[in-house]
Amino acid sequence: MSHKWGKTIPLSLPRRLICDFLRFAQRVPSVPVQRVMNLSPLRDARRQATPRVSWLVLFLKGYARVAAQIPELRRAYLPFPFARLYEHPISIASVAFERDYQGEAAVFFGHFRQPETETLTQLDEALRHFKEAPLEEISLVRRALMVSRLPRPLRRLIWWLGLNLSGSKRARRMGTFGVSVYSSQGAESLHPLSPLTTTLNYGVIREDGTVPVRIIYDHRVMDGTTVARALALLEETLNHDIRAELIGAASARAA
Repeated sequence: MSHKWGKTIPLSLPRRLICDFLRFAQRVPSVPVQRVMNLSPLRDARRQATPRVSWLVLFLKGYARVAAQIPELRRAYLPFPFARLYEHPISIASVAFERDYQGEAAVFFGHFRQPETETLTQLDEALRHFKEAPLEEISLVRRALMVSRLPRPLRRLIWWLGLNLSGSKRARRMGTFGVSVYSSQGAESLHPLSPLTTTLNYGVIREDGTVPVRIIYDHRVMDGTTVARALALLEETLNHDIRAELIGAASARAA
């Protein structure tokens, strides 16, 4: 029997989180810059590694190494009480991951503090923790759900204060850059929205080792030429430094 009317579905806490996230992301004049990279040297090294490290972890550490060399990637635009840029001394990566929350597929965020100083194995274990640990054990998820329970005006005030008042608190609470990918699902996002200064995004790794890699950046903080140089440096870092770490770890385990 067909029904004439649909039904109203209240926003869950994760939906509230994403709605608040996007409200502030829409205010950022973001621009995507893409580079098609040839990562066949890194791909070959990854295939020989045991256990096999996640592509997300490889990109995460590579981008953090680039951000350590290019300070613009650690900056943020702050409008209050006057327009200025703030530069954080280290990178804090905010990585989106999907979990089941009360029967709903929900997106949360996990932080990696100064990931360029961690080993690939440590980063892979941290990522696995975000994906598998009980949600109540992940402090950032607990805080996000707690804020999402508040009335909308209060939630929006907390978000605004976190993003606009203090540069150091913004970095600690929100991160300095984001990573959001769907390549494991065979898909890619062309222009993901985020309130952060930069978001790293990449597509499916092709058979020949090439992959489109994007940095979506806040044009108030930097210009496209800086981002283009960052992408070139990222490709070099992945194929040399990160590849060398993969090979070195494999050799150490074999020994």
